[in-house]
Amino acid sequence: MRIISILTALLVIAALYGVIIERERLIGWAEAIAPAGASSSNAPAGASSSKTPAGASNSNATADASNAEEAAPAAEEATPAEDTPDGAVSVMAMRSTAQEIDGAVVLRGETQASREVEVMAETGGRVISAPLPKGSAVEAGQVLCELDPGTSGASLAEAEAALAEAQAQRPEVEARVPEAQAALAQAQAQLEEAQINLTAAEELSKNGYSSRTALASARAAQRSAEAGVSSAEAGLKAARAGRDGLEARIESARASVARAESTVADLTIEAPFDGVLESDTAELGSLMSVGTSCASVLQLDPIRLVGYVPETDVSRVTLGARAGARLTGERMVTGTVSFVARRADETTRTFRVDITLPNPDLAIRAGQTAEIGIEAEGAMAHLLPASALTLNDDGALGIRAVSAEGTARFLPVEILRDTRDGLWVGGLPESVDVITVGQEYVTDGVPVVPSFEEVIQ
Repeated sequence: MRIISILTALLVIAALYGVIIERERLIGWAEAIAPAGASSSNAPAGASSSKTPAGASNSNATADASNAEEAAPAAEEATPAEDTPDGAVSVMAMRSTAQEIDGAVVLRGETQASREVEVMAETGGRVISAPLPKGSAVEAGQVLCELDPGTSGASLAEAEAALAEAQAQRPEVEARVPEAQAALAQAQAQLEEAQINLTAAEELSKNGYSSRTALASARAAQRSAEAGVSSAEAGLKAARAGRDGLEARIESARASVARAESTVADLTIEAPFDGVLESDTAELGSLMSVGTSCASVLQLDPIRLVGYVPETDVSRVTLGARAGARLTGERMVTGTVSFVARRADETTRTFRVDITLPNPDLAIRAGQTAEIGIEAEGAMAHLLPASALTLNDDGALGIRAVSAEGTARFLPVEILRDTRDGLWVGGLPESVDVITVGQEYVTDGVPVVPSFEEVIQ
């Protein structure tokens, strides 16, 4: 019994091997040994019509005619077109017609405060004012932190007293200059008189009408007048120097007063503009040094929307253009374009765009994401799948289309918008047959046989 089971298993394995592995060889062997007369059984029914009743032959003829009519279209579809050029490549294509799309430039962005500043201390001191809680609305000039004045008030009073003293000396010092000028003029007149007397004495002495004593006295008077002139000039210089020195003292005193006043003013830290506190102000009793933060202030009215537009669309964005945005929660807001960057971001190659919009109730917060649409001129475009785009040998982006001669040709395109349904591209004719499958296997001038598909909706 065991031998019979083994033989049965071997026969089954041999049969399976022949049917599966050697199937084609087995079929060929069966056709080779088939009797020649078997083919006559496959002959059409009309061949044995003499042995068939007339009624039966009529019904068979009708059936054959109907079968022939049904088979004719299938035969035509199976037969390739006679005018198909040799070497043509079969491709899939779609017939696209240009449509006008709205001119909105769509991008994503976020809200930012129009102004933001970290208010810091410009002098050191202990905080003597109660803190303001974050979220509080503040006005320009409102006190945020007040520091203990210490000796700053005394320094200011001392500087003011020095300035007052210097200014009080000004009339007296300035009066010395005219006095010195008058003394110089008198000395110069005396010198001129002495020179005249000396000249007269010398002439009289030559003629013997004057004594040597008179001549010597005239010469002494001239020297004395010259000394008086020198002394008067020195006095004038001293008066002027005293006046200039007093002016320098006054300016120094004024500078001291200004420094003292600045120090006193720095003791009171005020809000630079209307806004909202983003952080608590410094705690009462805390010690602040130069550069220590008192509070952070944000200005949210107006507020900015900041987005980044690709270089393909930046030329369509202009200053003053209207813009709308959808914030989180489906809230819609509108504003105007206030800034378009002149230099692209080095990493993303996009350009920053700022949109300013009112926010009187402060309902829009800084840092919210937004979908932004900027008004721009409309354009004619084709909606194509991204897979239809290709590159030519020069690296230009475009598509391959079917020309009127039935050959492939490359057409450059410009991407206008990227959507979920496909890419809106420009630069194409109003109607074009775009190759969607097989465009990578053909070049310009290669004959193609397109099979069309529906346009993406």
